[in-house]
Amino acid sequence: MMDERYRLMINGGVLSPGELKYICEVAEGLGLDAISFGSRQDIIFPERIDESKFSQFDKVQFVKPKRDGIENIASSYVSAEILPSTSWLTSDRYLYVLEQFKHHPQLRINVTDPKQRLVPLFTGNVNFIASEHEDYWYLYLRLPGWKKTQMYPALIYSWDMDKIELTIENILQEEPETIETVFDLVSDAIDTNNRTVDEPLEVPFYPFPYYEGMNRIGTDRYWLGLYWRNNRYDLKFLKVMCELCSENKIGKISITPWKSFIVKGIPLHSKLKWEKLLGKFGINVRHSMLEMNWHLPVNDKEALSLKKYLVTNFDQNDISTYGLTFGITNYDSDTYNFTSIVIEKNRQPGPIGGFKIRDTYNLLYAKNFDPNTREYIMHVQDVDKVELPGLLMELSQLYFEQLGTEREEENGAVSNKETVEEEVYQCSECMTVYNEIYGDMTQGIPPNTSFESLPTDYECSLCEAPKSSLIKKTIVKTII
Repeated sequence: MMDERYRLMINGGVLSPGELKYICEVAEGLGLDAISFGSRQDIIFPERIDESKFSQFDKVQFVKPKRDGIENIASSYVSAEILPSTSWLTSDRYLYVLEQFKHHPQLRINVTDPKQRLVPLFTGNVNFIASEHEDYWYLYLRLPGWKKTQMYPALIYSWDMDKIELTIENILQEEPETIETVFDLVSDAIDTNNRTVDEPLEVPFYPFPYYEGMNRIGTDRYWLGLYWRNNRYDLKFLKVMCELCSENKIGKISITPWKSFIVKGIPLHSKLKWEKLLGKFGINVRHSMLEMNWHLPVNDKEALSLKKYLVTNFDQNDISTYGLTFGITNYDSDTYNFTSIVIEKNRQPGPIGGFKIRDTYNLLYAKNFDPNTREYIMHVQDVDKVELPGLLMELSQLYFEQLGTEREEENGAVSNKETVEEEVYQCSECMTVYNEIYGDMTQGIPPNTSFESLPTDYECSLCEAPKSSLIKKTIVKTII
């Protein structure tokens, strides 16, 4: 069992450049040259640190969650303004909501938008998910000891979220086993502005997004996503980046659950300065999509090695995994899965007759390959490492074959449909599509402009890859 590392809880995965710079200085003072990010959008000190020096840094609280019982609040603030979102849930609204939580939570709390795909919805004990009613949230609970997630029978008002969560923590001593018991105990303990649930939560399906590189917001701003495969973010780079954020009046930096981070609001006039900064430190912002859709345990060299082995096989076989996500986990992990496909390492039996037994793995996939269903299906058990690439390619093909079909069946969709083929040009870097029928109004390209007629300096509207990066594709559209 790996030693638990010290962490800093980052409320909602959001912090200011000044806060991040101070954390970097703390890490340097403790003898580190890098920090890491966790799947709960917290900050991890990746190596052992000298506890006797903690008193020198009284502005931060060093935490080991399993020992101290303190958890981080995860949120989809990181996706606001750059990914599909509920109309009323703006960046400012997230910050107002997160600011309420003054106590140190003992339970894992998620505050998320169901229309985004970057931050999982149901990985907390207490999951607040935005409804279509402004300032009201669905609440899904999976308290310690519960095997399934259950929906609270009322919508929660934004300004009641903190006191309801704290009340739930306080009633844990009653060991409630049903959502009805929780509702009764909470209602007896506090007054709230609940609203009736008038329709079930709808979680639309979106492919997993591209979240790296310099990407456009509107006409005069950009957002930058940075991902380092070894999850060791260089302190010298981070400090210089924080100074540039302050110079550009960028107020917040956001950590993702995928051990990466995003800076939003980079002004157009400063874009070149940011690109020079990345170049100066030799930072790659063009990782393959095959690299970026993985969730690995922190500081686990075996998991990182297995990922590299599998990604290399995918690349050699020219396999697309667009829209899928993969997780590597151990038999003793107590975290909730939140990827489309899970590679689970089994407990290794002891040596027999002096021979070491090789590791074996199980493969599971989420129903419809959508982790938000919270239902996982066992695909194979006890397979060797060398069998994994082929089996994962099988699952990838199965995903594309059934994409959308099961949802239509579940919703009772009629079969009176017509399919039409349409030619588009898809960016090989971020999967954005140029459709000649609609043109690209963000760059002044009118509808019905052929791809050949685009200027030679045309760029992808999202990631600004050159025209040569757009590849001709045929897509099939269904018309009901």
